[in-house]
Amino acid sequence: MPRLRWSGVALALLWASSGTAPAFEPAEAMRAREARVRGILEARVAAGEAPGIQYSAVSRAAVLFEGAAGIADLAVRRPMEPSTTTMIYSMTKTFTAVAVLQLIERGALSLDAPVKGILPEIPYDARLTVRHLLAQTSGIPNPLPLKWVHLPEEHATYDERARLAAILKDSAELRFAPGTRYAYSNISYWLLGRVVEKVSGTPFADRVTAQVFRRLELPPEEAAFVIPARERHARGYLPRWSFMNLVKGFLIDDRFVGEVQGSWVQVNDNYLDGAAFGGIVASGRAVARFLQDLLAAEPRLLGPEGRRLLLEQQRNGDGEPVETTLGWHVGSGGGPPFLFKEGGGAGFHGEMRLYPSAGIASVAVANNASFDVKGFLAEIDRELTR
Repeated sequence: MPRLRWSGVALALLWASSGTAPAFEPAEAMRAREARVRGILEARVAAGEAPGIQYSAVSRAAVLFEGAAGIADLAVRRPMEPSTTTMIYSMTKTFTAVAVLQLIERGALSLDAPVKGILPEIPYDARLTVRHLLAQTSGIPNPLPLKWVHLPEEHATYDERARLAAILKDSAELRFAPGTRYAYSNISYWLLGRVVEKVSGTPFADRVTAQVFRRLELPPEEAAFVIPARERHARGYLPRWSFMNLVKGFLIDDRFVGEVQGSWVQVNDNYLDGAAFGGIVASGRAVARFLQDLLAAEPRLLGPEGRRLLLEQQRNGDGEPVETTLGWHVGSGGGPPFLFKEGGGAGFHGEMRLYPSAGIASVAVANNASFDVKGFLAEIDRELTR
């Protein structure tokens, strides 16, 4: 059986906050729900869907579930724990959005400020605004970012500004007029990192560490922009018998490919070239605390207007809704409405969800680049939201 780590059950608080069930759920029913959630987590690992999976869920008032199953490092058989760090990749973008909205709330930045007025070196004209970058309506191209990575031992001498300048040179033409429609772009959020730096006068990673991680009192060993401790960090993997593994030689440099471990191919530790679009290293537990703050009556990170902007669906120039807020994607499917941010890359795949009307949030991360995290959350969250 896969190894399971679990703590923190508070289902009665969930039902009280969500209004979807009686405030006092019978103890037997709560235990049954917990068992079903445990069973889903264990079954996914037992079926070989990932070496290890983290899953946490919170309400406004409590940690509802904090669990992990399986293995973080197959070479030494180290178990996955709720405190194990992983690469959360594009989930970073919501943290970046919060950092931008903090500056807007302070009056240091305007949503409709032309980006070129802040970053005159960019190749785009004054039509492009901060709002367009946040809402993914910028029109900036989105080249395949699989090679936008470097090894940890290269990080000390890595020049992020030079790398961004080279990518902007190759992506200098907008695909459409800003604000007219949605189209995802990693470069948009990379530029937001530079906006944060320019306006605050502080390196992006330092700013987020001070204004997000420390405000939430997240342990530095569980939330950072570099791997805090190798012995507490999960290894990333690709399924050995998969299309991605078959074509990896055409997509990523050999130095990022590690040893074969049974049915898995290890991906060597790496950092994305742009911290703001995918650079956070965090545990599932730390991400859940970030989500819980966004649900709180009085968040530590944002005031009422900042949170409204973060959660409100955006519209294009014709007034038609687009599929994003200023930092989230708008989810669809059965059950309560939700916002989500997915993060996938070399060896990991995760997603975090916010169910504003239900007053709960969840996050799952697996150390398998092709893990079906959407299907997993659709199944496991249903036990909490129905």
